[in-house]
Amino acid sequence: MPKISLDMPSEIVHDLKSHVGDSKKFVSLADAIRTACRKMLDQLDEIDSRHGRI
Repeated sequence: MPKISLDMPSEIVHDLKSHVGDSKKFVSLADAIRTACRKMLDQLDEIDSRHGRI
């Protein structure tokens, strides 16, 4: 799996970390970011489909 590096505002990182850990939605910060990217791509595919681009 390729690794990436990115700059992200600390407020977003802090908000994401509040959803990471035992008994929370994500097991790691990386898992939260991957999930968000997948959801965004699904939404973009849906928009493209509605506009006849797929």
